[in-house]
Amino acid sequence: MRKAILVSAFCAIVSTSCASQYSLTEDIQRLDISFTDPIWGGKDVPDGQQCRRFGGKKARTPELMVMGIPMTADALVVEYGDKSWGSIGAHGKIGYNIKLGTETIVIPSVPAHTFNLPEDFFLVDEHLAPHWDIAGAYLPPCSGGLGHRYYAVVKAIVRAKSENEVPKLMAKGAIDMGRF
Repeated sequence: MRKAILVSAFCAIVSTSCASQYSLTEDIQRLDISFTDPIWGGKDVPDGQQCRRFGGKKARTPELMVMGIPMTADALVVEYGDKSWGSIGAHGKIGYNIKLGTETIVIPSVPAHTFNLPEDFFLVDEHLAPHWDIAGAYLPPCSGGLGHRYYAVVKAIVRAKSENEVPKLMAKGAIDMGRF
């Protein structure tokens, strides 16, 4: 687990997608992503959906509708980040198991500041700032209202079948969560 965290930290610092975490297909498809909850509009982070350090109350990941999932994908990985800081996945990476052949799905929201994820979810990488706020799989926007831009990248993957393999990236898309 520690090695994965260090790799993610390095990737975030150098602003790279760290393709070595995935094998790549010839043609990576584009996922269409939208919010299902109207409080999330992509302009501003909704009140209460920031980290506890800055007054967040019961913050959760936004629920996302994902369309255009390749038929061979068996999981989605959501990477949360801060564009203003140049972080890719530094706010956590959470996986969600899906059935083969799923083309459209709603990824339910999960609570922030915890490692206790609901059924069908799995931790890819915990957020990288437990010293700044509270440790967990997901760190909500936490810039203190400085206007940072937050986003989520969703990746459709085929999970590795053994320890000697890496997951295969099939498709990806991104959505702006808003400024805080």
